[in-house]
Amino acid sequence: MISTLKRLFVGQPLATEQLAHERLPKRTALAVFSSDALSSTAYATEAILIALAVAGASAFWIATPIAVGIAILLITVAFSYSQTIKAYPQGGGTYIVARENLGTIPSLTAASALLIDYILTVAVSMSAGVAAITSAWPWLDPYRVELAVGLIGLVTLANLRGVKESGNMFAVPTYTFVASMMLLIGMGLYNIVTGQVVPAPPPETPHLPAEVGALSLFLILRAFAAGCTALTGIEAIADGVPAFKKPESRNAAITLAIMAALLVTMFLGITVLANAYHVIPDGSSEPETANSQLARAIFGAESPLYFLLQIATMAILVLASNTAFADFPRLAYFLASDRFLPRQFTQRGDRLVFSNGVILLGLVAAILVIAFNAREQSLLPLYAVGVFISFTISQVGMVQRWRRVKTPGWVRSALINGFGAVMTGMVMLILASTKFLEGAWAVIVLIPILVMVLLRIHRHYQDVAEQLSLVDAPRPRPVRRHTALVLVSGVHRGVIPALQYALSLAPDNVTAVYVDLDPVATEKIRGKWKEWGCGIPLVVLPSPYRSLLQPLLQYIDEVDAMYDDDVLTIILPEFVPSQWWQYMLHNQTGLQLKAALFFSRGKVVTSVPYHLEH
Repeated sequence: MISTLKRLFVGQPLATEQLAHERLPKRTALAVFSSDALSSTAYATEAILIALAVAGASAFWIATPIAVGIAILLITVAFSYSQTIKAYPQGGGTYIVARENLGTIPSLTAASALLIDYILTVAVSMSAGVAAITSAWPWLDPYRVELAVGLIGLVTLANLRGVKESGNMFAVPTYTFVASMMLLIGMGLYNIVTGQVVPAPPPETPHLPAEVGALSLFLILRAFAAGCTALTGIEAIADGVPAFKKPESRNAAITLAIMAALLVTMFLGITVLANAYHVIPDGSSEPETANSQLARAIFGAESPLYFLLQIATMAILVLASNTAFADFPRLAYFLASDRFLPRQFTQRGDRLVFSNGVILLGLVAAILVIAFNAREQSLLPLYAVGVFISFTISQVGMVQRWRRVKTPGWVRSALINGFGAVMTGMVMLILASTKFLEGAWAVIVLIPILVMVLLRIHRHYQDVAEQLSLVDAPRPRPVRRHTALVLVSGVHRGVIPALQYALSLAPDNVTAVYVDLDPVATEKIRGKWKEWGCGIPLVVLPSPYRSLLQPLLQYIDEVDAMYDDDVLTIILPEFVPSQWWQYMLHNQTGLQLKAALFFSRGKVVTSVPYHLEH
């Protein structure tokens, strides 16, 4: 039944030979790898406005200069990652760059930050996508958590089925979103030039304080930090260079430049228009996004263009989460290959995807969505810190690489990456300080904890390898005796095959063991054993306190201590019901015994199943 359901939802297994990486042209790669970065324009400007709201609506004018500063930072980071593309045509993920150039601890720090970032990408993107839909159709707002969790479930299932990172599935929503945003910006700027601006109606409950504070430097830095969420996902192209058509590095660099240009244009355009149209963040329990307010003011509340933009926003945000579903399992695979995560993350599922990583990402992201009530603005303070930690480590790693390889022009490349490292490092400190009490502390604390967990896992695998090594291992000694104990709970057909198996192992040294929990039942078993016991002696263990495990384990230890050169095998006869639900109708004594004996040193435990007919 479980196998049938799996085939229905996940699909038929694929052969390993079908694992082929599709090469993408620039127009398709832009849609595949840019959805995460471009989708950040759905919430970055609003995050700046919410941060500035402490100083009142009169402080919103400074959102535009802040956006210009973020745009300069974005261009710097994009230019720095173009150097990574040049140096790592096989794909320059932050973990790989740090591992090769900085060592274990920096690489694990970057990996931990990225793992957290990917989880938050899914939670933020799905919550923001639901916010776009509920802004257009407010009656859906009471179901925002259910909608977000449902979307996570659908994307998780799609990735378990092995959805490809190409084709119209990515291109149509991405280019529809870009076209809609460009049309919104174009019409908004035209209205400004022609003097036809009609301010957006203020929300019934504006996100403004009762007592207005001062516009301080700390507040400006806080707003700058909030807007830096616009840079999330900018590293995706550098991670996916092998997916491009040849020449890979050149095509990836061009695509990165196009993505940066689109992102800067849309982010600055939305921020300028939000100021011109006097957009005020909605502080109600069912908030409308700032982008939705702006689109209503420019397109009209009932315009098809407005609804097209909201649907396209939701679609690209869902695709942005799919980027995390591609990168999280891949990073988990690299970590598991280096023995820093459980080996299960290296295994591909039936559909040739890293299923364990996909499932883990979906579950944790869903938990976050439920915990934060699918409010993306509540999740954003946790979001950008890990991003800029990984940015900084990656750029520092690139500087170290240029110094090590010293290829022609390495000084110029090192200066570019060094400048990028300084910029992202400064922003990381700003984020950590201004967003610390809003939730960034959780990420700052979690990253070192996760690093310690990864190191502990690695230490375990090293210990296992050392203890299993054949170096200086003693030569195996011949076994002189074989002792078999058959643990019986009664005399029935399921016991006979177990007795026969025991006699085949140790014809002269088999003992059956029964625990006396009921004197009447014990006498009946003694009587049946004379006829069906195959001549094997039956030892009955008293149990005055009706314990099954304690007398059995004590007796097994006593038998094991009798000889030093024997192999002791404990045989468990078990009958197997024909239907899975029938297991619930029987005591799982065999499972309890196997669990108790599994950790007992120097003993072999064998089950002999007897299958019942339907």
